[in-house]
Formats: sequence, structure tokens, C-alpha cells
Amino acid sequence: MTAKVIGLMELTDQKAFELYRSKVGQTVELYKGRIQNRGSVTEIFWNELNCSRFNAFVELTFPSQEDAKAWVHSPEYQALVAIRNDAMKLTLFAVAI
Repeated sequence: MTAKVIGLMELTDQKAFELYRSKVGQTVELYKGRIQNRGSVTEIFWNELNCSRFNAFVELTFPSQEDAKAWVHSPEYQALVAIRNDAMKLTLFAVAI
């Protein structure tokens, strides 16, 4: 079953974000994933769950939930967490398709 990983982001430091963005794709590919879509949020129609503010998103695709978990916990991705924390606030979750 294909796994999607969705990230909702509130960018806080553009320079740190550009550095993170230049490196994160390589870590995704190491775990058989790919960046499917990414972009800016233009409008929120409903927010009945009272989610924190976000202005960007990313959608990753992995062959399985196991691959997605392996990536998120990998040493390669974990090495980017400090940069990521400077760059944004993030909500990251997986969905099964």
C-alpha cells in the first residue's frame, strides 16, 4: 500500500528553509520516496480542528508505511532536524492510500 507523508509548514526563516529544501530531497530518495507536490497555501476554507497557522505544504510518496517510517527516523533525515527547526514549524503525518 502506498504511503503519503504530508507536511504542513509555517515558514519562519527563509534562508534556513532554502538550506533545508536543498538537502531534504536526497534523504527522501534514499528511502525510496519522492517529493510529489509542494507549494504555498493560498486559502483555508475551513479550520474546524483549529490547526496552527501554516502557509506551505509538501506531499511525499513512499512505497509503504515502513519506508516512510524508516525515512522519518533515519540518521540522514534526523541530521536535518536542527535546520528544519530554524526554518519552520511543522506538522508531519502519514496517510495510507
